[in-house]
Amino acid sequence: MDEEFLSRLNIRPMTVGDLDAIVEIDRKVIGKLRPDYWKKIVPQSPAYPFSSLVAEYEGKVIGFVVGEVSGWEFGVPDTTGWLSIIGVDPDYQHRGVARKLSREFVKNLKAIGVGVIYTLVNWNDWDLLKFFRAMGFSRGGDMINLELKVE
Repeated sequence: MDEEFLSRLNIRPMTVGDLDAIVEIDRKVIGKLRPDYWKKIVPQSPAYPFSSLVAEYEGKVIGFVVGEVSGWEFGVPDTTGWLSIIGVDPDYQHRGVARKLSREFVKNLKAIGVGVIYTLVNWNDWDLLKFFRAMGFSRGGDMINLELKVE
């Protein structure tokens, strides 16, 4: 890992002003533009401002993490965090950006009393599973993912 690069990386709360950069990172990662999707996701003024973060390098947004704190749905206590989306510009991947974003996200949620953080990963996405395992995530407890295909 490039420690000099990481030391110059600024992690800060996501703002609506980051929308264009996030849309562009998403386009680079998945290959299509989804500005309407991201307008719904990027917090206008988040209830917990440190649960959605961006990583800046030399003033440019190069990564982001989107999460929230919620609970009581499905019997989950309100001290539960959810890591929904993490994205890093392909030009900066494999340099520790996602790890630094994730650590800051976890630290911020812990500071406000969150006791557990959940995320969902496709069973066949080995790279992402490996990443989250390295971050300390493990297979969840009693909850299982159920799916209904609506046709």
